[in-house]
This record gives sequence, C-alpha cells and structure tokens, in this order.
Amino acid sequence: MRKIVAFDFDGTLTNKDSLLAFIRFVYGATALWCGFLRYTPILILMLLKCYPHGKAKEKVFSYFFKGMSVKQFNTLCQQFADTHRHLLRPQGVATIKEAQAAGAAVVIISASVDNWVQPFFPTVKVLGTQIEVRDGQLTGRFLTANCFGQEKVNRLLAVYPDRADYHLTAYGDSQGDRELLAFADESHYKPFRP
Repeated sequence: MRKIVAFDFDGTLTNKDSLLAFIRFVYGATALWCGFLRYTPILILMLLKCYPHGKAKEKVFSYFFKGMSVKQFNTLCQQFADTHRHLLRPQGVATIKEAQAAGAAVVIISASVDNWVQPFFPTVKVLGTQIEVRDGQLTGRFLTANCFGQEKVNRLLAVYPDRADYHLTAYGDSQGDRELLAFADESHYKPFRP
C-alpha cells in the first residue's frame, strides 16, 4: 500500500507563525504591529469564533501585499526561506527526509500561503492557501479557501482521492489540524520539540 506522510507547517515544522515572520521580514516590526493594531477588532472576533479565520487572515494579507507584483512577492518568499532556515524544527526536517528516503509521498498542508512555504521544501508537494494574481499583481484576495481544518482534508483528497489506496500519517500541532489528524491512519499531535 502506498504511504503518504502529511505535515502541517506553522508550529509543526516551524517554531513561529510564518505569516508574522514573513511580514516582519518584508516590512519590519513597526509596520507589522501597526498593521495588526488596525485589525485588532476583527482579530479579537476571530479568536472568539465570531468572524471567519480565513477572512480575517485575508484582510491582513491584503493590507500588506495588495498591489505587489507576483514577481517581487515570489522573490521575497525565496529570500525569506533562504534567510530564515532557523525557523525550521530540526526533528521535523529529519522526519521529512526519513519519509522521503523510505519512499513515502510527502506533502505539507498549510494555512500559510504556499508561495513562501514551498521555498523551504522545494522537493515536497505543498498544499497551502493560494493567492489571487491578476495582470501580474496580487489582488490581496485568496484564490482558494484558507487551508485550515476540514479544508486540509479536502485539499489532500483533491490530490490523492482514492483514500483506500494509501496509508496516511499526519503531523500537526493545532486546532486547525484536528480534522486531518482524525482522517489519518496514524497521527502525531505536537510531535516535534523546539
């Protein structure tokens, strides 16, 4: 039977939230906190589960990146991965390498935007939140649903639909991974130490 090993990214393979780290990398700490202060009411409502997580994230993403060229954005994503390898948990990276060496298909399923996740792991399939681009510029909107909760399972099934044909191992660390962990044959919650 085919083996698929699925990993969450933020918190599971990294020691920090990559969206915050990426915004800070691009704009600096002051701009990061000013932007988040602007959206404090929405973020509080999101934490209280009164506002959709994906919509709140999209508003913050739009504030910082709407109108940027996709070429510049992708260059920044690659630079971010090149200069922020320290965000990766060594045990997580080792587990990916072990799964690949054993012949398993490895996939990272993340609510983070796949443009900055993929450069960290160029040999791994990444199913992240995808961004909308028109005429070479970011619109500030997401092209797909925020890859969180049940959407992680949906995205996995879109690529690997024949569930009976593979053994799924999943690694995650948060509420957004629960559906994927429950869907797996073997699940690991908060598996990697800092």
